[in-house]
Amino acid sequence: MNKETKLRIHNITAKAALKVGSEAWVLKKREEQRLEAAQMKFLRHLLGITKLDKENNQRIRQKRGARNIINETKQCRKKWLQHVQRMDTDRLPKQALQYGPKGRRNIGRPRKRWRGQLFRNMMWHLQH
Repeated sequence: MNKETKLRIHNITAKAALKVGSEAWVLKKREEQRLEAAQMKFLRHLLGITKLDKENNQRIRQKRGARNIINETKQCRKKWLQHVQRMDTDRLPKQALQYGPKGRRNIGRPRKRWRGQLFRNMMWHLQH
């Protein structure tokens, strides 16, 4: 099988499996690293590149035209937000997005929230 066919198979199967439900994920740095590592493991295996070849991940993606899985999951979240914002106000996803709980949070480090992570990423992209 040639490399182009293998890359198409990767995009259809492996990448889809890695991104299932990514619209609702709240990713921590460690989870992002694990996703990227899984993607690169698939790509290296499909393309016959070993770690001993000392090929840079970014270079492998550029040569083969593959996109970073983290950027794609962020794009999925952004599309989902736009989709929910177009919904009628009586729809449950829109109500859940606009919901703000009452009361105080527990003491300690605040948990990452979907909305906060999404807007933080959007602001970062606007600044850079």
